[in-house]
Amino acid sequence: MAATVEKKNLEVKSVTGEDILKVLPDLSRLRMIVFRDWPYLYEGTLEYEQKYLEKFAKAKGAVVVTAYDGDQMVGASTGAPMIEHADEFGEPFKKAGYDITKIFYCGESVLLKSHRGLGLGHAFFDGREAQAKKLGGFTHSSFCRVVRPDDHPLKPADYAPLDPFWKKRGYAPVDGIVATYDWKDIDQPNETTHKMQFWMKTF
Repeated sequence: MAATVEKKNLEVKSVTGEDILKVLPDLSRLRMIVFRDWPYLYEGTLEYEQKYLEKFAKAKGAVVVTAYDGDQMVGASTGAPMIEHADEFGEPFKKAGYDITKIFYCGESVLLKSHRGLGLGHAFFDGREAQAKKLGGFTHSSFCRVVRPDDHPLKPADYAPLDPFWKKRGYAPVDGIVATYDWKDIDQPNETTHKMQFWMKTF
């Protein structure tokens, strides 16, 4: 599946099944670059990224929507049935009474700054939601965002949150459905716990 985007040599396609393994090296490197920026501020290792993504690749129904500018991966987003993800993500939904077998989870999206504003954000959601509809049986699509204080010292002065874009896609934050996840920030000596607010839409 390809999507038309306003930039020469840009190709967007959805990768599934064993083909996901072929894009993991590029995806691992891209995540290391993008996640160092606000709001994730993630100081990870390539080894951890590779292990995390190899586990994701085994998830039934998983998809990676990739964006290449020529031979360079400039963006990508992941998705898979919620039931296939770590318990940290599904547990808040279970407690709230949702059937997580009917929720498709849109994982992280990463995109180089040089290629933002070209419509790739929409292409990423289009690809993941199309995968959910292709698999069938899902009533909701969800993703989560990291919660950071407005006065955080590393917050860029010109940062524009993506809330308006997500709302345009039909998503809204779900009160009370919050997960926590640990990672090491670039300005911290050790891992710390981060709150992740879930957003959701109904199919």
